Formats: sequence, C-alpha cells, structure tokens
Amino acid sequence: MASRTSDLVQEVQEAHKLDLKALFHYAAANIPDFPPHPSNFNVSQFGHGQSNPTYLIEVGTGVSVKRYVLRKKPPGKLLQSAHAVEREFQVLRALGDHTEVPVPRAICLCGDSSVIGTPFYIMEYLEGRIFLDSKLPGVAPGRRRAIYRATAKALASLHSANVDAVGLGNYGRRDNYCKRQIERWFRQFLASTSDGKPERNPKMFELVNWLRNNIPSEDSSRASSGLVHGDFRIDNLVFHPTEDRVVGILDWELSTLGNQMCDVAYNCLPYIAEIGLEKEQLGKGLEVAGIPEGIPSQAEYLADYCAAAGKRWPVAEWKFYVAFSFFRGASIYIGVYNRWIMGNASGGARARHAGNQANGLIEIALAFIARESVLPEHPPPVVQDRKQYGNWDDIQSLSEESGRFVPSKRVMELRNRLIKFMEDHIYPKENEFYKLALSDLRWTVHPEEERLKELAKKEGLWNLWIPFDSASRAKKLIFNGGKDALLNNAQDHLLGAGLSNLEYGYLCEVMGHSIWAPQVFNCGAPDTGNMEVLLRYGNKEQLHEWLIPLLEGKIRSGFAMTEPQVASSDATNIECSIKRQGDSYIINGKKWWTSGAMDPRCRLLIVMGKTDFTAPKHRQQSMILVDIQTPGVSIKRPLTVFGFDDAPHGHAEVSFENVCVPARNILLGEGRGFEIAQGRLGPGRLHHCMRLIGAAERGMQLMAQRALSRKAFGKLIAEHGSFLSDLAKCRIELERTRLLVLEAADQLDRLGNKKARGTIAMAKVAAPNMALKVLDMAMQVHGAAGLSSDTVLAHLWAAARTLRIADGPDEVHLGTIAKLELQRAKL
Repeated sequence: MASRTSDLVQEVQEAHKLDLKALFHYAAANIPDFPPHPSNFNVSQFGHGQSNPTYLIEVGTGVSVKRYVLRKKPPGKLLQSAHAVEREFQVLRALGDHTEVPVPRAICLCGDSSVIGTPFYIMEYLEGRIFLDSKLPGVAPGRRRAIYRATAKALASLHSANVDAVGLGNYGRRDNYCKRQIERWFRQFLASTSDGKPERNPKMFELVNWLRNNIPSEDSSRASSGLVHGDFRIDNLVFHPTEDRVVGILDWELSTLGNQMCDVAYNCLPYIAEIGLEKEQLGKGLEVAGIPEGIPSQAEYLADYCAAAGKRWPVAEWKFYVAFSFFRGASIYIGVYNRWIMGNASGGARARHAGNQANGLIEIALAFIARESVLPEHPPPVVQDRKQYGNWDDIQSLSEESGRFVPSKRVMELRNRLIKFMEDHIYPKENEFYKLALSDLRWTVHPEEERLKELAKKEGLWNLWIPFDSASRAKKLIFNGGKDALLNNAQDHLLGAGLSNLEYGYLCEVMGHSIWAPQVFNCGAPDTGNMEVLLRYGNKEQLHEWLIPLLEGKIRSGFAMTEPQVASSDATNIECSIKRQGDSYIINGKKWWTSGAMDPRCRLLIVMGKTDFTAPKHRQQSMILVDIQTPGVSIKRPLTVFGFDDAPHGHAEVSFENVCVPARNILLGEGRGFEIAQGRLGPGRLHHCMRLIGAAERGMQLMAQRALSRKAFGKLIAEHGSFLSDLAKCRIELERTRLLVLEAADQLDRLGNKKARGTIAMAKVAAPNMALKVLDMAMQVHGAAGLSSDTVLAHLWAAARTLRIADGPDEVHLGTIAKLELQRAKL
C-alpha cells in the first residue's frame, strides 16, 4: 500500500531541531500569501530518506491549514560539494517555471546560515501517495502496471527537458559523466572510510577498476547528455492521491548534467536487489524473489522508458550502467553510515544498517558483472496505454481495452490535448475569473478569456461540439461545398473536428470540470444550441450574418423563450407576439432567464413567440432572429441562481416593446417554432448532461483529496467507514449515469433525435440528479468551506440544480419516458 505524504512525518530529531521563532519570521517575510496572524505554527520532520533533513511546516488560521516543505543541509562538518540545497532549488525553480516535468513549486531560498543554522529552501507541499516498497503490496495488479508506466513516463519527461532553454545549460559538465562520477564517488568512499571511520572493503577497489575500464564510448559525447536526477526511484515520487500519475519528483540533491542512462539503471536496481535501510542486509530483487502480478519485467519497464524518451535499446552497455549504480549506491550508503556514527544522519536509527548494505551492494555489483547476459538482444513490444475516460481510470483498468464506448485514437488525442489545456490554462485562471465576476466590473470580459480563446483556436480545440451532419450543411451553404480554395482554412477552423455526438461526449465531459471552460472553446450554452439552430434551420443569408460571427467567437447570443407569467415548460403557453407588418415583424412581450443576454458581447437573441394565435396549438409558434441593439429591446435586470449572477454571462429579464425586425429574420417560416424547439432539444441539451459528468468528476476528485488530508475526531475523513460507503455509492451513480449519457449520444447519432428522445430524456433526468448527489457529498466533506466561494463546489452544485428546470423540468422528461414505455407495452 502507498503511504500518504502526511503519514511520513514524525517529531523533529534532537540533532535537527530548528529555531522556530527565526523560521517563522523568515517564512512570514518571504512566502507569498503566508497567513499574517496564524493561530498555530508547527514543524515536524519527514522520516523517510537519508539525505538533506526535510521538514513539514503547517500554519493554521483556525479554519484552514497551509503546508510547506523545508529542506536544509545537515548540521556538522560535511564533505565538499555534498548536500547542495542551492542546486536543488535552482533545478526545481527552472523545471517548475518552464517545463511540464512534475515537480513541487520552489518558493524561496535562504543562504543565510544564521536563520536556522544552515542554508535551506522552502517549496510547495504535495499531498499524495508515496510507494515505499517497489513490490507495491496491497495494490491491484492492473494499477501496478499503471504505476510503473507512470514512473517510466516521469523519468522520460525529466530527461526530455531542454536544459539550455530553461536556464540549466551550465548546471554541470556534459561530457565524461560516468568517468567523473566514478572518481567523485570513489573519493567520497575513501573520505568516509579513513581516520577511524568505517572499515574499507577491498572489493570496492576491484569494482572501481572494472568500471574504469568499461566506460561506454557514448559517455564522452555531449550529444547524449542531458539532465540527470541522480536518485530517481519510486519512493522519491509523489503520486496523485487517487490517480496513477506522478505529481512530484523529489530529492534533487544529486542532480546534474550527464549520462541519463545512469538514472534509468539506478531506477531498475529493485529488479536485482531489495535495497532499504529497514533491514540489516539486502534482500532479493524482484527477478529472484518473483515479480508480483502486474509489475512489468525489467526488460518491459526499460522498453516503456525507451519508447517514451525516444532512447535506443541499451543492451551492450546495460551491465556497466547497473554495476555503476550499485557502486554509487555503496558509496552513498557508506557516507550515511559514517554520518550515523557521528550522530547527524537524517534517517535516524535506520542508518545503522547502511554499512552492511554498502558492502552488500559491492558484492551484488561484482556478481552482476560476472553474468553472461543481462538483457535480451531486442526490446519486448511496448503495450500501449489503456484508454482513459476522465478520472475513472481505476475502474476501467479492471476491464480489457475493448467495448462499445471505447473512444477512437483520434478522439483520445483530442481529449489529451484538451486535458493539458485545462491543466495549463483554465484551472490556474479560475480564481482570476471569479475575482472579476464578484467585483464592480463583473459585467465586463476578462482579457485573459479572449487570449485563451485564440490559443484554443490555434490548438485545434475550437467548436468541437459541431456534429458532422450540421457541419456538412454549413459547408454547402457558407463555403460553396468546399469548392472555394480560399475559404478552406476558414472552413477547417470554424466547423470543428467533424465529431459525432458520442465522440464529442468524451470531450464535453472534460470541459464540464470548470464553469469557465466551455466558453473558452466556443462550446458553451446557449451559444451552441443557437448555432445548432442556425446550422440546421438557417438560410444562407442568416448563416453569413449571424452564424459566422458566432462560430468565430466574435459575438455571443441568447435564447429568449421562458416567460414570467406562464409555465414555459409547455411551449404552447408562450404569449409573446410576433406580428407581420409588411416587410417586418413587430415583437411584443416579456422574457426572463434569457441566459447570455447580459454579456457585453451578446448581439443576437433567438426569440420564440406566436405569429398566429388561432392556428393549431403546435403551429402557432415561430422563432425569429433579433439584434439585441434593436430599438425596443430592453434588458430589465440580471437574475441570480442561488445568489450567483454568473457574470459576465448572466441571465436576464428582457422586454420587447414594438421591436421591429426584418421579415427575412424569421427562421424556417411562420409556425415552425415548435418544430425547431424540438430539434434544439437533442444535441444542445445533451451537452449539459455530458458536462454534468465532468462536474461530478471534479467533485469526486476534490472530495477524495479533502478526505485524504483532513482529520476529524482523531483520524482522516477517508478512514471513517460512513465516508467510504458514501464515496463508493457516488462512484457507482456516476459510472452508470455516464453510460446512460453515452448511450443517448450514440442513439442520437444512429437513430436521430426523435427515435432517441426516450434515452435522451432519461439522461436529462439522471445526470443532474447524480451530479447533485455527488457535489452535495463533496460539499459535506468540505464542511463550511464547501458552501463558500473558496471552492468551485457551490457554483457547480447551483448550476446542476438549475438544469433540473432549465434543461426541461424532470416531470416533462419523466412523462416522455413513461409514455414511450406504455407505447411499447401496447405493441
């Protein structure tokens, strides 16, 4: 089983105690957003690891606790160049600011030893899982494979960093890395075993001589070098609390530039020997003791790394790299043992075993050298990643990579790009968007939103919602069937990726994780529904005047149907009048909950009203396009949803007083409004269901993270039985709702809106109710914070609750489902 990051702390060792008053004053002055008047300031020490002493700083403010991590040099006399925390800070800052390599954010560096006795730095605290045992006991076989693959990918990511581009070009010499490392660590070994220190092992000299004579020729080349971690192993990685991906690579003390295959070989040592100071002697490696089910063989793991990093298969040099890693480990352990004798080893009593283990590593290195073969001549085939569908990878890992709702490679590529865009650009900006939306300037557009829209266009993530059949019609009307070569680029840019509703479902869910995301990709309501109306029912002139600006994201729109004085869920009740006068129509009426009308970019309203009050009840309604700047259109007030006004988008009450609109603005003709409304009910409203799945996944993620980090009544929330039961039930509800929504999308593609209406209605009932249950549970776990604007949960909950009405009342959908059921019973 994994250990939570917070489980690895203990009381500060006597030899490593700090001046807490001095540390507090330094932290308050140098850490951004450090609580000004905390109610408590606590420091504990991480017990795992044998390098630079590492501490957890917890600063409480009554209702919340902020956590930071401090790393410092050990006290006492140190070997030259050892324990360089300044270099650790340098590499963390460079990678964190300029790359996608998963590292904790470096906050500040203090070179003044007078503060706490030695130089130190402070970095971000990462809540997550650390696997102390490479055999991954207690982990399901499917997840073991995923964890090892994530480890290989993290190492490949590190090795792919462009050191010159991120300011690490002078971080170390690039040539003759192994040659220099052999001499460096041999000097460390000699320095740690002289003048009454631990006894020297004569076999170390034999090992050093072999290494000197077998250095790979590639080691002398600068071209094959790059960033080297120096101590890359699975227990130096922090994994996400619930997902099998690496969120932080720790312990960069030995990092430099050099031969990256040394990192890979060092990472593979558990296959050959079980190394760890918990035991007096080394244990058998995985290859001898037996590889647990799900863990790849050494060759398979190495093949995963080579494929991810683009490296060649190292069969000829592998014996050297592994022997070198054992040699270096022996030198490090003899140093740890020496520090334990002197009383300043950061790992405490466990360090007493380091001397025996150092000698064991020397023996194993010599035995490995004596092997006839250590790797197959050719790498085994690399098994492709199992497809993932959001944050439910753990459940999908229980099944094979097949099934009805497995997205295509193309959709998976789009989804991965979308997730990366969300992580890089949307989530980091959410707080800024919320700050503007709560300020006096909330009815203005954040400039960052427009910049992100342009970036989404460049990344091919624009208008993904457009169904391929609608795109085909628009192509004929707007772009002359694609015959005009000058418009080809615009056509590709505006009409999306040609996805089916089912394919878009996998992407729409990702957008649903954030209130702000859909509009950045031009995939937000009500614009998508309005554009769908124009794509399906608009004529060529209407498409050119209104659809193209909407597709380009230059304007926004609103849908004016609901009226305050009648039950508008029954469209036949609509009272707004649209009367023909010559070449115009005159509109009179009052609408409310016209979402989007408050937005300063809103130019178009699609208004539903009656053109003939005497016609059959389903032929009375018409839809017409209204420029919001037309005289007589008046925005009366913004409406709030549980206190949220959703600025700058907004939900408006709008009055129409003798609004004169050209007759050419009528959609499809008089009396066709009900028909258009039914057509609009399918794809556009199914998008809401898809986004609700994403909102629920965000709630699950935040809930789990909170439960793993928050204690109540003496133990973590995650350890309470009632929570575990409720969490499992939420996951079950979410998964079966996801399948229902995907089934509805698939039927919409295959059968059309009319024949799929029953399943669509089921999805519209199930999705908001499921999301409300999950988000309510997430808020409960967060306590008072869940009800505040400090998290996205309350806003997501309010949006989900709205859709039980805005997406058509549950009762209407239930009626549709029941009528269809009775019809089937009569057949």
